[in-house]
Amino acid sequence: QVQLVESGGGLVQAGVSLRLSCSASGRTSNSYVMAWFRQAPGKEREFVAAISWNGGRTFYADSMKVRFTISRDNAKNTVYLEMNSLKPEDTAVYYCAAGILSSSVSRSYDYWGQGTQVTVSS
Repeated sequence: QVQLVESGGGLVQAGVSLRLSCSASGRTSNSYVMAWFRQAPGKEREFVAAISWNGGRTFYADSMKVRFTISRDNAKNTVYLEMNSLKPEDTAVYYCAAGILSSSVSRSYDYWGQGTQVTVSS
């Protein structure tokens, strides 16, 4: 089992940066691919980015690769999502996920956090 807890969300103004964190626990949590998804009100869950177990490879949704950066620190069992130049349309609940394969499909991931709300005001 892997437990995931997101943090770092909040209410911010458009144009600022925000860093989300996902703390993982479990015996083999550092061996998983980690990903971020987001879900806006009334919309389906959307892939944001994924990172390989050692951080050597990253994978982004095309619309996210310019402003968002995923990273991980296995010594701290933590994955990060750095979001720059935030826009109101980035408002969503952001979820951390862990899985075996790097994928943009949510059902490919076995473990999920509870999510952290990010609200961007104009």
